[in-house]
Amino acid sequence: MRNNDEWKTFPAGLSSIAPRVGPFAQRPFLEAVWQHRSDQNAQLHIERSTTGGAAVVLSNGVIEFAGQADLTDYHTPVGQDGAGVLVSALERFGDMPFRLDSLPHEAVELITGALLEAGVSHVVTDHEATAVLALPDTYEEWLDSLGKKQRHEVRRKRRKFEAEFGEIAIEHHKGDALEVFCTMHRLSAGEKGQFMTSPMQDFFSELLLSVGASIHLLICHGVPRAAAFGFETEDAYFYYNSAYDPGAAMASPGVVLLSSMIETEIDRGAAVFDFLKGDEQYKFRHGAEARPLHMIEGRTP
Repeated sequence: MRNNDEWKTFPAGLSSIAPRVGPFAQRPFLEAVWQHRSDQNAQLHIERSTTGGAAVVLSNGVIEFAGQADLTDYHTPVGQDGAGVLVSALERFGDMPFRLDSLPHEAVELITGALLEAGVSHVVTDHEATAVLALPDTYEEWLDSLGKKQRHEVRRKRRKFEAEFGEIAIEHHKGDALEVFCTMHRLSAGEKGQFMTSPMQDFFSELLLSVGASIHLLICHGVPRAAAFGFETEDAYFYYNSAYDPGAAMASPGVVLLSSMIETEIDRGAAVFDFLKGDEQYKFRHGAEARPLHMIEGRTP
């Protein structure tokens, strides 16, 4: 783990220039990624004004956002002048290529405008997409919005799961459930079982301690059978990671956990359930729609 006093200069209290991007644009998340960054030679720079802020790194000869793309689902500067501040940050490095990934279109419009104003040539390409579910007022309304086959599957798999393991309850936890979550990961088959290394567990611990993440456990008769790791804001839930008890694998714990989490967030009054990056079909079968993300590449003069 490493730290950098420069993070103290990142402006607090400024909103991201794109809406509903969760914790990913703010200092606590970005600093957590920085502390656990795999590229130890990356050079951090934070640019700020009274109305904007941006954190970038120079890594392997390219200027990028400070959050690594494989850990950070949305990138955007913060504040009313965030786009202009970002361009100033790029220019600090002189004649260097830059690659700005994971940008919602609202951020792209503002950043490209600032780049044009500064005379910086660039191109915009499609990058990835997140999957976002607009939540209705009730769980039954959500079920009714699904196709007939998917609605039947959600109900059938929950009935089967409860018949096998007992009535389902969702419990909200913080760091006290981290070991349970990590153990589920390590017991998983294939590549998933290799994901939760000790450094990765330290990163997830930091997200719980400093970024406001939470763990929801799916409990049956007092036994955790699945776990969701994510971030709750006032009106949204960001589904960052999940794991389940391999002993429950034959009863579709992933589907049961997901439908239970959607029900939990509807009951909480959230308006959005964000599955984050990835085009896995289960997200869209559960009603999500793609939110395209873009990349801006160019070279500072």
